[in-house]
Amino acid sequence: MAHNEAKGASSRVSASQSIDDTIWADSQALGAQLQLLRERLFPPTAQKSLRKFSSPEVAKLIGVTESYIRHLVTQDDIIKPEKTAGGRRLYSLEQINELRHLLAKNKPSYVPQRRPGDHMQIIAVTNFKGGSGKTTSSAHLAQYLALKGYRVLAVDLDPQASMSALFGYQPEFDVGENQTLYGAIRYDDPKPLSEIIRKTYFDGLDLVPGNLELHEFEHDTPRVLASKEHADSMFFMRVAQAFASVEANYDVVVVDCPPQLGFLTMSALCAATSILITVHPQMLDVASMNQFLAMTSNLLSVVKEAGGNLDYDWMRYLVTRYEPNDGPQAQIVAFLRNLFSERVLTSMMLKSTAISDAGLSKQTIYEAGKESMHRQTYERAIESMDSVNSEVEQLVRQTWGRVPE
Repeated sequence: MAHNEAKGASSRVSASQSIDDTIWADSQALGAQLQLLRERLFPPTAQKSLRKFSSPEVAKLIGVTESYIRHLVTQDDIIKPEKTAGGRRLYSLEQINELRHLLAKNKPSYVPQRRPGDHMQIIAVTNFKGGSGKTTSSAHLAQYLALKGYRVLAVDLDPQASMSALFGYQPEFDVGENQTLYGAIRYDDPKPLSEIIRKTYFDGLDLVPGNLELHEFEHDTPRVLASKEHADSMFFMRVAQAFASVEANYDVVVVDCPPQLGFLTMSALCAATSILITVHPQMLDVASMNQFLAMTSNLLSVVKEAGGNLDYDWMRYLVTRYEPNDGPQAQIVAFLRNLFSERVLTSMMLKSTAISDAGLSKQTIYEAGKESMHRQTYERAIESMDSVNSEVEQLVRQTWGRVPE
């Protein structure tokens, strides 16, 4: 009885509030609970860290044998792997990169970074339908490239900031004013992008976090266009200019675009050298993608007429959340391959409980060790993710004139 009375009182309070007050109160209550949850997972004194890698994993990442890794370590006094009670050697990503540089003294290709004359790759990962796997694809691609030895900048342009959360930043608590890309592209008093970029616990992987502040660019740009302010710098050039300011520090930029076709998305597409469009193989999603492609084409043609650069190295469709035993999904994939041929990546991102389970603790499959879940499930997820990201890596290398590995 008391419970029902309390419930009734709660309903009456909500009914007496305006809808904006109710939604605001709900957001504050949810935010507070998320903060408590995060503090249990990652106490305030703790920093999110990357696990260490076993000798077989290191050998696979670098492309040499385990015995050669052991030989290098015995010859070098600086690289000292951690030893477990069972005698297994564990290496940090920093140590893996030190091994790469050691090997590169005799064979430069062990460090895969771009060379003089290679332009920085800016990969815009986009789709405006929720649930297409856009953020999952972006985060895993950025981490994969860092694990392979590239210098990577991950940019969260989605105001929902799911990528930032994966990297351990709760957007409403850890990301303040002018600490998103908006701070570098705002029309009044922008900051250098170098002051906004944050180091992450992944060696070689930096982050530009996101939060709701990014919406400000969507609000500011129509006003600026109407008033013809900043005519010397069109809105669609601002993201490209920000990225150009840090070009010397990175090989690849991976941009998690917003899930709508606004000024931010158009600016990211104009800054990009390559486009990766995620596709969930369901008929409603494919129909939605049709609208997305039509709208994108119309908007970019306007930008092109205004002087925007739309010269891309490549554009690919990535099938995500694919279920191999789902007949209708297989039919849709075949339909897409028949329609778009080589523009659909050969590899597909499988729907996996391993990726979902890792996400519960704000981790990717690359961060979660195989001991944390069923081995076969983990290995299938890793194989799928590696296949997709390796295919993207080869596209990047081809633009630099490198021979396929």
